[in-house]
Amino acid sequence: MRDPHRGMLAGIKELAPEITARASEIETARCLPSDLVDRLRSIGIFRMFVPRSHGGLELDLPAGMEVMKALTRIDGSVGWITHVAGVGGLFAAAASPELYRRIYQNGPDVAICGSSQPAGTAERVSGGYRVKGRWPFASSCMHADWIGGFCIVTENGKPVAGPHGKPQLRAVALPARDWEIEDTWYAAGLKGTGSHHITLRERLVPETDVFDLDAPPRMPGPLYQALRQWLPLLHGAFSLGLAEGTVDDLLALAHTGRQQLYAAAPMRDSEIFQFGLGRISADLRAAQAFHGAQVASHWRHALAGSLNDEELIIEGSRSAVWLATTCVGIADACFALAGSSAVYDSSPLQRRLRDLHVGAQHAHAQQRLYVEVGRLALRRSAGQVR
Repeated sequence: MRDPHRGMLAGIKELAPEITARASEIETARCLPSDLVDRLRSIGIFRMFVPRSHGGLELDLPAGMEVMKALTRIDGSVGWITHVAGVGGLFAAAASPELYRRIYQNGPDVAICGSSQPAGTAERVSGGYRVKGRWPFASSCMHADWIGGFCIVTENGKPVAGPHGKPQLRAVALPARDWEIEDTWYAAGLKGTGSHHITLRERLVPETDVFDLDAPPRMPGPLYQALRQWLPLLHGAFSLGLAEGTVDDLLALAHTGRQQLYAAAPMRDSEIFQFGLGRISADLRAAQAFHGAQVASHWRHALAGSLNDEELIIEGSRSAVWLATTCVGIADACFALAGSSAVYDSSPLQRRLRDLHVGAQHAHAQQRLYVEVGRLALRRSAGQVR
């Protein structure tokens, strides 16, 4: 039987020229064209993390990351949509058995999206929850089959206390037809992701359709032990894939023989260009090594059954923040080396630059996460001293 992972990579290689040729169309439409979504569906992006027991591919995490990076290397918006597809499959694995059966009743190629911001409320009532809210950044909502959102649980209009005194959070998942999509995605980058606002007007949701992502895993296997530990690594794969694509574009420009105004030699023969490219390649190699080491470490924990550890979330955040910052720096340097030609809409370098900067604004890549990283380092060093 053909290796599904290798089959997906072969399908991506075949689709790459079409994605590149349609980059402007994707940006203008602010979402992926439906026929391209269908092509991605046929490759298997919506089923790559769905259990084999439900017809999915159940790729191991390192293999899934390779697929994500391969598509992100071609186009930032397509790569972001692929990451959402992967997260959707992992997100659904935390649902109740009843809800999970409904989500996948017609097969494993289900597009699931949502917003991780707790912008809704779920009021406890007889028979379930009364849910309402307005959520931002619902990437992929234009082609989603199911949509989810995080809610603060309330009773009598007041938040219910959860662990450590913080408000209790629950996720709600409903068919896409039950949600309203507001056309709000006018953004600096990742324009083709269709990351609009979604609204759910007051609706009674049964207990089975509201679930806790931190509850014990419902699915067997290392992939489904914990979701929050995977999320920073997935964001790191996005940053890295996009940085790799940026360097590809810079090299392609250099190989055209382009010579900048007032320059003594073509770009590829210029020592100034070669010096800059050398530093960029070193940064990229360091980013690849760091991400690879972090993914391998997390996957070892998953195989050993020890993934559900708060410290691993912090370790993942450390890599995600550093990767986002480093990869933005790579894009900035590539853009500068390319000269004036990079400022035009026709240049992929300006799009890569915008996409990486927007991706770095995500909650998983914020510099403030270094605070927890520092605290973890202090705790560990104190333990060594004792």
